[in-house]
Amino acid sequence: MIDVNQIADNAQMIVNGYAFTKIPMGIQVVNLARMTACVINRQDDVIETVMDDIELDIVMNYYARNKQFMEDNDA
Repeated sequence: MIDVNQIADNAQMIVNGYAFTKIPMGIQVVNLARMTACVINRQDDVIETVMDDIELDIVMNYYARNKQFMEDNDA
């Protein structure tokens, strides 16, 4: 069983119920309510998804507007 709390705790950013988590391939996005997901690579292309086109468009808009908050602050 998928642990929604663990996904949310590990996420670097949550926007409107979508948990954005850094993974080696890029960014994993999980809809915490519907348990749909996608993976965005480092070039901002979707490489895997189980989301429909409308949800994917919404996620990509959220990501484009907020991805600066996921950048490393290792200064």
